[in-house]
Amino acid sequence: TGLLQYYPPSVGGLKQVGGMDQLKAWVKKREAAFSKEAAAFGLKPPRGLLALGVPGTGKSLCAKAVAEELQLPLLRCDMGRIFAGIVGQSEENVRKVIQIAERLAPCVLWIDELEKGVPSTTSGAGDSGVGARVFGSLLTWMQEKTLPVFVFATANDVTALPPELLRKGRFDEIFSVTLPTIVERKEIFKIHIEKR
Repeated sequence: TGLLQYYPPSVGGLKQVGGMDQLKAWVKKREAAFSKEAAAFGLKPPRGLLALGVPGTGKSLCAKAVAEELQLPLLRCDMGRIFAGIVGQSEENVRKVIQIAERLAPCVLWIDELEKGVPSTTSGAGDSGVGARVFGSLLTWMQEKTLPVFVFATANDVTALPPELLRKGRFDEIFSVTLPTIVERKEIFKIHIEKR
């Protein structure tokens, strides 16, 4: 469809991510949550997480590493691609993304740069309310989804995100991704030096 990009497992899991110890520990505790044994036991899989932070701090690398750690296929959705010029096409695009992710479940749906899909504060001023409808569809699905689609969302600008997105129920956890500390930088350099 051109709306989703498939990423094959290649990163090497969370051991390829320097720093981000809290995020890694959170995922490690839940790595068996998508197994057949967990489903047979009646455990509900985690809904997802939101990684907030400035560009270049490793949020995209984390999305790939988390999918590999959970041993699930990764689908990347760039919110900028959802919006189309034809009336009704943007709403149809978000429905297609949801349908494809649900058909591939269990999987990780990486919603990259989530703030691009958030309607502006002058809601409907330039897009006839398309942004609000697209975002509303996505929020409703995230709240009510029953299939094991783990949403890994990334955002660069927390001020652009509405409070209804950040409340519990849509994401299990929200992580702030900042510039690495000196110790984390050493860990990052060690990973890259060992690769080469």
